[in-house]
Amino acid sequence: MKAAVYYENGPPSVLKYEDVPDPVSHPQSIIIKVEAVSIEGGDTLNRLGGALVTRPHVVGYQAAGTIVDVGSEVKNFKLGQKVVTVNAFGSHAELRSVFALTAWPIPDGFDIKRAAAIPVPFGTADDCLFEFGRLKSGETVLVQAGASAVGLASIQLAKRAGAKVIATASSEEKLERLKPFGMDYGIDYVRKDLVAEVMRLTDNKGVDLVVDPVGGATLQKSLLSLGYRGRVSSVGDAGREKEKLDISNLRPGNRSLTGVFLGAEIVTDRVHNMIQRHINDAAEGKLKVVIDKTFPLRDAAQAHAYIESRKAFGRVLLIP
Repeated sequence: MKAAVYYENGPPSVLKYEDVPDPVSHPQSIIIKVEAVSIEGGDTLNRLGGALVTRPHVVGYQAAGTIVDVGSEVKNFKLGQKVVTVNAFGSHAELRSVFALTAWPIPDGFDIKRAAAIPVPFGTADDCLFEFGRLKSGETVLVQAGASAVGLASIQLAKRAGAKVIATASSEEKLERLKPFGMDYGIDYVRKDLVAEVMRLTDNKGVDLVVDPVGGATLQKSLLSLGYRGRVSSVGDAGREKEKLDISNLRPGNRSLTGVFLGAEIVTDRVHNMIQRHINDAAEGKLKVVIDKTFPLRDAAQAHAYIESRKAFGRVLLIP
């Protein structure tokens, strides 16, 4: 099969388009013919500095396609079925093998490209808001990087839960595009003081919850944006800055900072069922999945470079 691979960590240019062996079947796994790869933020971070589990390494968490092999112990999937899959690596390829526990059926008629972009972003957003963020109706949420896939999912889910939503983006143009997804107030973090704007919009009360996929200096601003008993769900390091946090403002206001990693519980019934609900809701038009741009699999290096330019609004896909 063809795959986008690399032999060493580094910039997008390390990605090569080569022939690699087909994946091997396992009794508890399925193999899919990949039709759409959703490039996750973690994919670019792993390419830059993650472990090379295989050599050459095929990076990638998330892809959707058609089942071409079913393991002998798998009872809930069949040949020819459309599914979206998640694994620690292996999405950037024409074929991939995953344990059946990390695959979800795609409803008939639902666009497989949009289905490919659901599990990690929407599952992560849900955990940040509800399982660990303890969001309640009427509270105010700050969503950092609102135009990212996790950001777009968080805005929709928070608004649907009855929250007031503040989101950040790098331009007024992006903020304008976030309004139809449920954003009440937007902050252009390039032009404005983020913390000052949050306090202005909340009458100096601060927010109840922050979803922060950026980390670094942004995470510090998230902490400073909290109100009494406010919570931050820290879910990523998209900003690629080392964190030097001053947490002294947490104690006086009984505030909290929680790290969130969907992968730690992705094989649990709770997470599996939650992700399936989001897939079903998207198929019924209750949630919007935004695809910014698609690239051929052979152009994976260009796709990664485009993501790192921070021009994307929503997910970028690779098509084998």
